Amino acid sequence: MVKKQQKLDLLGLKCPIPVLKLAKKITQINVGDVLEVMVDDPKADNDIEELVKNINIKILNKIKKKKILTFYIEKT
Repeated sequence: MVKKQQKLDLLGLKCPIPVLKLAKKITQINVGDVLEVMVDDPKADNDIEELVKNINIKILNKIKKKKILTFYIEKT
């Protein structure tokens, strides 16, 4: 199966909104798809890490560039 990549721009949103939107988006993608998630709320880093522990996703990569944190998340 080919992995499909989608983007989820959560810039400017404050927690818990980014995590809630990410959790909803995960339900809309297929297993194996990769989601590029961009956040700029510092609290979102820990919140997304906690979300990963509770649902079927894994972080493939996490890149911080200035104030923007980009996660590459795969639905498993």
